[in-house]
Amino acid sequence: MDEQDKETGRDLPAEETGAPEGSGGVEETADEKKRPFAADLFDWAEALVYALAILVVVSAFFIRLSGVVGSSMYPTLEEGDQLLISAFGYDQPERGDIVVLMADGYMEKPLVKRVIGVGGDTVEIDSLANAVYVNGQAVYEPYINQLNEPMYTGDMNGPFLVPEGQVFVMGDNRNGSSDSRKLADIGPIPYEKIVGKAIFRVFPFGRMGTVK
Repeated sequence: MDEQDKETGRDLPAEETGAPEGSGGVEETADEKKRPFAADLFDWAEALVYALAILVVVSAFFIRLSGVVGSSMYPTLEEGDQLLISAFGYDQPERGDIVVLMADGYMEKPLVKRVIGVGGDTVEIDSLANAVYVNGQAVYEPYINQLNEPMYTGDMNGPFLVPEGQVFVMGDNRNGSSDSRKLADIGPIPYEKIVGKAIFRVFPFGRMGTVK
């Protein structure tokens, strides 16, 4: 509706009000039309930066990716498997955990092994019965590669007491694994040398799932 002149009371034409007819008094400029796209692009870039930063933090302190080299953990794990490793706050390993660790003086690359005994445990291997005993009790191990020959004992000549703050580890492929049984080369592993616990296999996709 046309505005009225306050003095004369007559209607003013639309062009005299300073607003184009039918425009509602708002006219977008070319810059205003471009601004939403530029703002969206900036928001996406900012979100990407934050996502990458979070990924870096998670990778460094919480979850890591580690590959399996060799067949020492067969049949549980195979060479080329890619594992997610829970690294943050893992300072109390438990028997049966599959861990990624560093063996100083043996290999520069991380090893993947299973925790058999923790600090204070006594580990013993009966090579003829192909059995492992922890604190005098035979360990139930349905995950190992079945043996047709005596189990390798390494440097062990009887019961071995695991020092406090360390773990005794072995591969599931008992006669194809270098592990804590090689007391002179590897031996028990200090807790601080454990990178983390393997929790999930992400590759190959056909075998994706939790590991235990």
